[in-house]
Amino acid sequence: MDTDQVSGRWDATKGACPTRQVLGRIGDTWTMLVISTLESRGTLRSGELKAAIEGITQKMLTQTLRHLERDGVVRRDVVPTVPVTVTYTLTPLGVSLSAAVATMRTWAYTHMDEIVAARNEFDEGH
Repeated sequence: MDTDQVSGRWDATKGACPTRQVLGRIGDTWTMLVISTLESRGTLRSGELKAAIEGITQKMLTQTLRHLERDGVVRRDVVPTVPVTVTYTLTPLGVSLSAAVATMRTWAYTHMDEIVAARNEFDEGH
């Protein structure tokens, strides 16, 4: 077990720490975009998500949705219609995560000019 023997807390620097898996999942570009889209638009079908998220392939969307469903962040509902309708919505856990994603998005918007300037300065020096 990768825990600190004194505090009993997980050590995120260790490979088996579950926080590494969670941070890896939520730090993924497609995950953040799926969560943001579901948060702003509500329940959507896969095709609607794909149309809303520029550049995502069907394969990446499917993989991302499966991972988020497995993690309890997204709920997949199957409606018995012809053809079958499948919708995705954020769970309460997903809604709480969307608040953190919104904070990251706001930070990125606020600091984008600084980041671009730093990249340009770095690129000119190398």
